[in-house]
Amino acid sequence: MSDLDGSSSTRVLLVEGRDDRSVVRNLCRVNSLAATFCIVEKNGWDGLRKSIPVEIKAEGRTALGIIVDANDSLCGRWQAVAGRLQVAGVKAPAQPTATGTIIPGNPRVGIWVMPGNYSDGELEDFVAGMIPPADPVWPLAEQYIDGIPEEHRKFSEGKIVRAKVHAWLAARSRPRQMGTAIEAGDLDTRVAHAQAFVEWLRNLFGAHP
Repeated sequence: MSDLDGSSSTRVLLVEGRDDRSVVRNLCRVNSLAATFCIVEKNGWDGLRKSIPVEIKAEGRTALGIIVDANDSLCGRWQAVAGRLQVAGVKAPAQPTATGTIIPGNPRVGIWVMPGNYSDGELEDFVAGMIPPADPVWPLAEQYIDGIPEEHRKFSEGKIVRAKVHAWLAARSRPRQMGTAIEAGDLDTRVAHAQAFVEWLRNLFGAHP
């Protein structure tokens, strides 16, 4: 999949950072999704949020996808995205669609709120749902993180799954890369939420250029 500058493409997917891009690229590859769009990193939520109106109004833009983490407030994140869309004259629905939101228009605008459009969380929660139930390392990673005394934890309650996923990734042949775990076949991309995400991309960007 191309990683061209968004200003040179009619179809662009905005992501917060490198991990998001890697996960999307590898999900598309294993699902044989044609490279009909380019992925643009925005160096975090704040950069992505600020860029939304400009990206929508870019010359020649026909489709714009937006992937953001819900973090600890799905409602708050959705309202923030909707507010930036409104600046560009795009009206978002009152709440996200469970299978990924697509707003018809010129350009067509899609929003996916990680992990699955209906709960708080982030990319790591999405990835955790692809870890096979029989994986022998996952229970050990959970046990390790759960066993850290609260006074020694450097992460908040909302980041526990993130810590567990990265502990699990540390046991991979190429640690700390979620996209690489997809590429290596360590994650099950056939699960329902991953397939819903791929289908959202297909519907937003189309199967062909």
